[in-house]
Amino acid sequence: MADYIPPKLDWVREHVELYEGSGGTQGTTLLDTGMPCILVTHTGHKTGGIRKIPLMRVEVDGNYVLIGSMGGQPQDPAWVTNLRANPNVQIRDKTEVFDMRVREVTDAEERGRLWAASVEAYPPYDDYQAKTSRVIPVFLAEPR
Repeated sequence: MADYIPPKLDWVREHVELYEGSGGTQGTTLLDTGMPCILVTHTGHKTGGIRKIPLMRVEVDGNYVLIGSMGGQPQDPAWVTNLRANPNVQIRDKTEVFDMRVREVTDAEERGRLWAASVEAYPPYDDYQAKTSRVIPVFLAEPR
């Protein structure tokens, strides 16, 4: 089994530890937003290590939408490259854990529908897209 590589940013690492350490009963909202979040466990594309990242909880028809916004920064977050290389993930939504497979959504109609649902769940996504020239990646996690 691969080794777990904790997030480098202190607040992210602490958030993951709280969420996982409590069995999903604490840390289920992101930062000071009060907005629900999930934990995505994925495989590092270079290291093969286990990585974990909290993301906004966007659920559509029993699937999860993962938005690679990075707050509108010019580059994609590292986890985007990991998902492109290794689409099998595990998602913790509070106390439930699901084995899922992600796919990047490139179809304009499907992407538009999922983006709208994501902005409804977390309105700053529109601001993040306005801040950057890159097209923010959208992934859909579906049951394996």
